[in-house]
Amino acid sequence: MLFSLSVIPSVDSRLEHSLLSTINMEVFKRAILQPGPPQAFALQTVQEVIKPQKQTKLAQDENQLLENILRTLLQELVSSAVQSGEQIMQYGQSIDDGETSQGHIPRLLDIVLYLCEREHVEGGMIFQLLEDLTEMSTMRNCKDIFGYIESKQDILGKQELFARGKLVMLRTCNQLLRRLSKANDVVFCGRILMFLAHFFPLSERSAVNIKGVFNTSNETKYEKDPPDGISIDFNFYKTFWSLQEHFCNPASLTLASAKWQKFTSSLMIVLNTFEAQPLSDEEGDANNLEEESANFSIKYLTSSKLMGLELKDPSFRRHVLVQCLILFDYLKAPGKNEKDLPSESMKEEIKSCEERVKKLLEMTPPKGKDFLRKIDHILEREKNWVWWKRDGCPPFEKQPLEKKTVQDGAKKRRQKWRLGNRELSQLWKWADQNPNALTDPQRVRTPHIMEYWKPLAEDMDVSAGIEAEYHHKNSRVYCWKGLRFSARQDLDGFSRFTDHGIEGVVPLELLPPDVRSKYQAKPNDKSKRAKKDESKGAAAQAEENQDSV
Repeated sequence: MLFSLSVIPSVDSRLEHSLLSTINMEVFKRAILQPGPPQAFALQTVQEVIKPQKQTKLAQDENQLLENILRTLLQELVSSAVQSGEQIMQYGQSIDDGETSQGHIPRLLDIVLYLCEREHVEGGMIFQLLEDLTEMSTMRNCKDIFGYIESKQDILGKQELFARGKLVMLRTCNQLLRRLSKANDVVFCGRILMFLAHFFPLSERSAVNIKGVFNTSNETKYEKDPPDGISIDFNFYKTFWSLQEHFCNPASLTLASAKWQKFTSSLMIVLNTFEAQPLSDEEGDANNLEEESANFSIKYLTSSKLMGLELKDPSFRRHVLVQCLILFDYLKAPGKNEKDLPSESMKEEIKSCEERVKKLLEMTPPKGKDFLRKIDHILEREKNWVWWKRDGCPPFEKQPLEKKTVQDGAKKRRQKWRLGNRELSQLWKWADQNPNALTDPQRVRTPHIMEYWKPLAEDMDVSAGIEAEYHHKNSRVYCWKGLRFSARQDLDGFSRFTDHGIEGVVPLELLPPDVRSKYQAKPNDKSKRAKKDESKGAAAQAEENQDSV
């Protein structure tokens, strides 16, 4: 096959290009060894190598040339570090006057970062070099590289750099996560995820999982056939670990009623076993959860021989029960299509199972009630995240309002909302069946005074032992509403407010006998009051007759 001679570069041109590239890299190597901050020599080094058309900012082709030179130099430095047996981020360090100087690679990255920050070169160049560096390094060296990235997070997150390199940084972190072991490198994986959470803004949609896709590849493998000499109920073992198939993909439970029935029957067996074998406080103390957190593992062993020991582990039980609460919370979450919503019978079963799971969490030592309260708080906050995703992930950041001067005589036109303000109008849009909700007789109703004053009557019962600081009479809103209800429904009780205060307004039928006698009016008091009213009426009548004369 014949080629045109003009296509094949001459040997002289290739040698010239190689020689020029070597000279340029030598210029950067000398710059790396220079003391002082990068701003003292970084721009002059670029001008010496590239000779740009503009003195302070490179053109597109000049940026590409500089990037090729830097990527080649970085590869050469990594190769030299590997050959020397040193860690790449410490390669080239020296100790002068008791102070340790920077390694060659961090020094090069600092120079490029300064040029990108000052917009002398293209802002995404530093992100490209960091990606190349992680790809060329072992996982041991990647920890040091990522430590450098964490230390420069504030600079890398600036708007002029973030806009150019956010996708490259996301790709770099995802590649690191794929290379790491989820079981052995939990801490490093957590560092990467925490960095991404701080690096990207809250309203960033990259990690939101808008479609709600589940990781069904996370399969929990367990034994299908009973081994010889096993002493536990193997049917319970299979039933217990089969729940993980449903936890892995909760959306499938609403699509087929058979799957939901299978899940609930399996869950009932597990909950019955937990209730039949409660853990004592001694077992909770024996399994110190704080010490266990130091050796945390994201997956439990599924050997049938360990089933008996795992059932006695409070941490193991809590993990399974919390998984149940997360699944129930997902099934009840708003924002689903009509076909994905649970049926009425399914809602009742969810409510019943949820109550049993919470009761078991309270019974699981140590500090079961505190643990349940924290889990409820976390799940409640999670609902805010669900609503935010359902509304299309609107940005959290709000731009500051500009102060505009209103000209004399000009009237500022206010925006009109359908229901008076923005929040009520938005709430109207969210409701699915507003006409039915407005006509529902249970929507707003005035409670009967017997029902309303019942909590205060219980507070007044000494045998109940309710402390005074928790009495309903301390609530001004509660007392004010009660007086309005009594004024409409019970004038006799309302009249007792003058003599006995708010406790005198409580209907006597709700009070125990020993308390009722205190507020019950005596017969002579009633007659005195009646005579007093009659005398007032007679005096008023006499005055009217005198005026008419």
